[in-house]
Formats: sequence, C-alpha cells, structure tokens
Amino acid sequence: MSQIAKINNGSGPTPPTVATSYVTDVNSPAIPAANVLNVLGNDTTVDDPNGLRTDGSSGLNTLTVQLTNRLTGSGTSTNATPLDLITFALSGSAAAYRLNFDVVGRHITTGDSVGYNVQGTIKTNGVAATLVETPYIDNDEDASLIAADISLLASGNNAILRVTGIPDVGITINTISYKSVGTYVVI
Repeated sequence: MSQIAKINNGSGPTPPTVATSYVTDVNSPAIPAANVLNVLGNDTTVDDPNGLRTDGSSGLNTLTVQLTNRLTGSGTSTNATPLDLITFALSGSAAAYRLNFDVVGRHITTGDSVGYNVQGTIKTNGVAATLVETPYIDNDEDASLIAADISLLASGNNAILRVTGIPDVGITINTISYKSVGTYVVI
C-alpha cells in the first residue's frame, strides 16, 4: 500500500511523483518535459566566486551544471609560427586577473611532447591590459621540442596564451597539436 495515502489522509492534493520545476542560479527554472530533465555538464568563462553554477535553460527541460571561470583552447602550430591558444577579453572597467593554465602539446609525427604550467597576473584599466610581472612558466619538453615556447601576454584589453612550435629542418614540417585548460580569479 502506498505510504502517501497514509500520510496524506486524503486531505489536500497528492504530491507529484516527480519534481515539476528546478530552481537554478541563472536562467531559472528548468522544467521537466514528459517527466524528463536533461542534466548536463559544461564550462563557462563567466566569473563566479564559487567556481560552479547551475543554468536552468529558461524553463526548458535542460539543467546544466557549469564550471565557471574556465578558459579553454586548442590548436595546431606548423613550424615556428606563433599560435594564440586562448584570447580572453578583460573587463571594460578596472580589474586585476590571476590566470593559471595547463597546456600539453604533441608532435603529430614523432609523438614527442611538451607540457606547461603558466601562471600570471594581468591588470586592466578597462581599455588596456598590462602584465603585473613576468609570468611564471614551468615547462617539460622532450629534447626534440626544446625550441618550442609558450608565453602569456597582454595585448589591447586581452590576455593571450600563445605557443610557438619548432622551426622546420630542411623539408621536415613540424606540426604540434596543443590543448589548454585554464582558470582565473578577478577582482
């Protein structure tokens, strides 16, 4: 026998068998359709001091759990041509940003690899960005990729994470695929 009937004692409406609405941090609520609620994971560059928020899709049946303050990028460099993995537009008002990136790269022919951790602080007056100090860069590089490079720059009102591959040797084309995940704190 249903416990609801015993607790309800026949007075008032019977509680629903599934939730009918989910309150979220932004674009609330998420509302199941035909008793189905899609719950997804994602990331966003939006600043949230908790590092996590929920998005209710403005009444649709999708609830997305988002990691916030995330910066991601990927790309492929050919020879020693610079490649901007991430370009992050800074605030239109005065602010300071602490950025932290993990980057991995792999030569598509040899499999030789590079790995970097880049940490830096950039400030903006709302119009132009400047580095506070030379960024800290920890690097792991296979011997054949020792000439590869990474940098964190301020350009215009942007923070840019830039990689540079290795020069070609005669007729050898050096192609490196990169992937980066970063976070930031802003005040």
